[in-house]
Amino acid sequence: MIAAGRVAAAPISWGVCEVPGWGHQLAARRVLAEMRDLGVAATEFGPDGFLPADPAERSALLGAYGLRPVGGFVPLVLHDPGRDPLPGLARALDSFGDAAVVVLAAATGRDGYDARPVLDGRQWTALLANLGRAARHAAGRGHRAVLHPHVGTVVERREEVERVLDGSDIGLCLDTGHLLIGGTDPLALARSAPDRIAHVHLKDVDAALARAVRTGGTGYTAAVRDGIYRPLGRGDIDIAGIIGALEDAGYGGWYVLEQDMVLTTDPAPDAGPRDDVRACLEFLEAA
Repeated sequence: MIAAGRVAAAPISWGVCEVPGWGHQLAARRVLAEMRDLGVAATEFGPDGFLPADPAERSALLGAYGLRPVGGFVPLVLHDPGRDPLPGLARALDSFGDAAVVVLAAATGRDGYDARPVLDGRQWTALLANLGRAARHAAGRGHRAVLHPHVGTVVERREEVERVLDGSDIGLCLDTGHLLIGGTDPLALARSAPDRIAHVHLKDVDAALARAVRTGGTGYTAAVRDGIYRPLGRGDIDIAGIIGALEDAGYGGWYVLEQDMVLTTDPAPDAGPRDDVRACLEFLEAA
């Protein structure tokens, strides 16, 4: 379906997350070794502190495990008219080296993803303007910025995704899981706006848990603990259809395997999150 050389991993599939108190955080060397042993070609960086901040040291560490750097997730407050996001973006990019993709999230300014504000008109004006500024700043440093619609950020719901598409020209990270949870059909988006899809996070999702998050019946973190994310092919998203639509439209970027997970302790050496990642890889090979 897609070449193995275009499939990347992400530390969040091993429970490594930027949210304070999210769960047990595995050591980088274990995560990178398991990625290597699974035959993954590349990885996103993970949160601050997971990898060395110095880009040369970071690249050397990834290279020691046979991994290429894809880029990283950068949450920024973009909707506050009195707050300039570019210094924070510049600091993040100092660690990127030659990694191409800057995955922006329109952060709320609060920790975690269980509550978020609804923006007023002035805040939307600031958000859309800052998306353009961030994209231009990243491009000036040799990177491509994309916006990641994400549960618990200010761009989560279908109408918010549409407002970004209509009011800016930034590319999107099509995260199949976060879009579905927020009420956007990821297959419909892949078909209707393929020219705006510049990066892809592949997740499969339990639709009932997604509905519970969307309607306020459960919080996002609790849903992750309860297994909202499933190995590809074992949930309710048409992953094969999405990939087919993107490939038919000429998408040539990365497919990053991402299954947000919360761990309570180190898994046994022969068990843990890698088993779900392996199942995802096997799905892609068989599809």
